[in-house]
Amino acid sequence: MTTTPAHPPRYEEALARFRIEDEIARLQGDPATGLNASIECCDRHTGQNRLALRAISADGQLREFTFEDLRDMSARVGNVLKAAGVGPGDVVAGMLPRIPELLAVILGTWRIGAVYQPLFTAFGPKAIDHRLKTSGARLVVTNTANRSKLDEVEDCPRVATILSPSEALPAGDIDFRAAFAAASPYCEPTLRRGDDLFMMMSTSGTTGFPKGVPVPLRALLAFGAYMRDAIGLRPDDIFWNIADPGWAYGLYYAITGPLLLGIATTLHEGAFTANSTYDIIERLGVTSLAGSPTAFRLLLAGGPQAAARVKGRLRVVSSAGEPLNPEVIRWFDAHLAAPIHDHYGQTENGMMVNNHHGLSHKVRPGSAGFAMPGYRIVVLDDAGRELGPNQPGILAVDIANSPLRWFNGYHKAETPAISGGYYRSGDTVELEPDGSISFIGRADDVITSSGYRIGPFDVESALIEHPAVNEAAVVGVPDPQRTEIVKAFVVLSPSHQASEALAEELAQHVKKRLSAHAYPREIDFVSELPKTPSGKIQRFLLRKAEVEKRKQT
Repeated sequence: MTTTPAHPPRYEEALARFRIEDEIARLQGDPATGLNASIECCDRHTGQNRLALRAISADGQLREFTFEDLRDMSARVGNVLKAAGVGPGDVVAGMLPRIPELLAVILGTWRIGAVYQPLFTAFGPKAIDHRLKTSGARLVVTNTANRSKLDEVEDCPRVATILSPSEALPAGDIDFRAAFAAASPYCEPTLRRGDDLFMMMSTSGTTGFPKGVPVPLRALLAFGAYMRDAIGLRPDDIFWNIADPGWAYGLYYAITGPLLLGIATTLHEGAFTANSTYDIIERLGVTSLAGSPTAFRLLLAGGPQAAARVKGRLRVVSSAGEPLNPEVIRWFDAHLAAPIHDHYGQTENGMMVNNHHGLSHKVRPGSAGFAMPGYRIVVLDDAGRELGPNQPGILAVDIANSPLRWFNGYHKAETPAISGGYYRSGDTVELEPDGSISFIGRADDVITSSGYRIGPFDVESALIEHPAVNEAAVVGVPDPQRTEIVKAFVVLSPSHQASEALAEELAQHVKKRLSAHAYPREIDFVSELPKTPSGKIQRFLLRKAEVEKRKQT
């Protein structure tokens, strides 16, 4: 694939000349006759000893891998998977930190025509169990730090474990390192069709458990277009997307996107801090950075003095996951001399509306930007009619006129968001007179905290598992650092009394059962919850009361 020129073309020109045939021609394979994601993201970039991965370990050691290295590693993984009985169309789940083996597992899964499912390493057994049952995964690849969580998963698939030195292999597991070392570095890629899957993602549901999002191979076209037009990635860029590949933005655009364009990606195993971020930018010479507003607000909290050593180093910064605060834009301009642009998307569609680095158009603070070429984005009223400028409605994708769109519905579940020729995002927006989109708010109850989308149903279900809890309702409440935090309203069973100790116990219970980012940071004990006559909890009343209370403090 080609990348963005130094002088970006005008947005209107890119819209006018867009042809899906041109996007297909950027691939080595063809969605109609044969395609393999490992070829597209690795093999076709070999032969020139080009760098593919910069991996920094938790203790700061840098290792570099070429596309030839990744090809051989993915082939070994492919042979390990085939020996374990994995075939084309089977799902392989990966629960690994940001280490080189993660990339080898992803590419090796794709190499044999199988489907990769990410499992975020902060997930607890409950979250893991539901996702594995949704996908019907054939194998889970993990390391010893995460292996114990799988002991609590009922009917867990077979496990391949990456052992640390001197650790014993759990009974029945595959010794990943030993099998990898013994495997051949040659594995013929399996060609599939564009509608065949290569990822299985999950949503954060609002009225039920997370739903599976099947990602077909033809989504590669959209991922590549985003990297080219929105990220504006260039051949000479040193790119780092700090998002974890356990989530869509990381897997789509920290792994798949840059490798698809033949440009090296960066993995950092350590924890995110302002100083560690500046260290890596300075050490590697990062020119293109991507992440969430929450992460970028932590850079602000680090202060101008910490940022001074990398001021002027970053060519572009891309932000996604939640609306970008104008304050962040101003701060990045003043203290990092870097343009930071807001991008909008979903797990179901990838990125769709962007302030493009790779295309020239007006960028207005507070706007999510313009529809990416290949998508027609509209605003709908409740009756499904398209609205004009300055009329709030639901952001939707015009299916017939969006050739890059790839989502056709949830995995083995109904998809009411698709009807009448549109996909409705569920987010309330407003079309501006210049054609850009302004984000207003979520039309559902999804909580966005630190860039993660959290479904209240999951948290409520975990709370109700505790013997002290009779009922629970969970909402997002405003927070200056995390955008929102999870707050729970709990009705206790008669045998338990409210206390700070019990609140902490419930929070830790959810953290262990669900994930490290989805636990309630605040808990109120109440005698009853507001409900509709039919018995449905009215979360919006709780959320509204919390917003008003915070305005008064």
